[in-house]
Amino acid sequence: MSDAFDWPGFLPHFSSVAEDAGFMALKLAQTDAGPLIAWEKTGPGPCIYLSAGIHGDEPAGPLALLALLKEGFFNTANHWLICPALNPEGLAAGIRENAKGMDLNRSYWSRCQPETKAHIHWLEGKPIPSLFISLHEDWETTGFYFYEINLQPEQREHSLAILDSVTPWLPVEEGSIIDGHDIREPGWIFHAADPDLPEGWPEAIFLAKRGCPLSFTFETPSQAALPLRISAHVAAVKVACKNSLIS
Repeated sequence: MSDAFDWPGFLPHFSSVAEDAGFMALKLAQTDAGPLIAWEKTGPGPCIYLSAGIHGDEPAGPLALLALLKEGFFNTANHWLICPALNPEGLAAGIRENAKGMDLNRSYWSRCQPETKAHIHWLEGKPIPSLFISLHEDWETTGFYFYEINLQPEQREHSLAILDSVTPWLPVEEGSIIDGHDIREPGWIFHAADPDLPEGWPEAIFLAKRGCPLSFTFETPSQAALPLRISAHVAAVKVACKNSLIS
């Protein structure tokens, strides 16, 4: 982790801001580092789900969701679901995995971890999102990139607009191969709705298999300054929601 992250202070702060914004909390599980909490704000429009913090050494995502809350981004028209800190033990320790050394974002097939099992149970009781956005970081890159899983007709201009939105803060990742994947455009990986490893489902694959038609996994470079990573995530979320015509 390239920046200190105040895990003990994060949950109380997030909770206060989320409650002021009209969200209701539900504790999904209890860990030695604190509770795993999901947040919901109902509305008549499509369901939009955002998650972060499944890797504990990636603090920009949780802090970006907090920033969006403070800006009043989450309107009353849509049905919002937020899980800002899916790996409390990892976030507390500043490590990728949970306290058992397991990558939670590879356990949505096996359901072998209590955090993942509780999270899946909650997701299965909610509407299938029209849009899923997951906020991540990558310590091996120097620029922003994203994965897209799209089960509907592709809208290329919308995906390119996401990349344009982050350029005031971060460069777009270069190279024809990113994280072992071929690119559609620089910084844009168009991923099939199938896992790279048959039994290593990440959250995005689980949601695609449930029928979520569109998901984005945003990746900021861990080596960049934390405020730039947060700002890039915030900008990308805003554009993804706007261009999906659901905010």
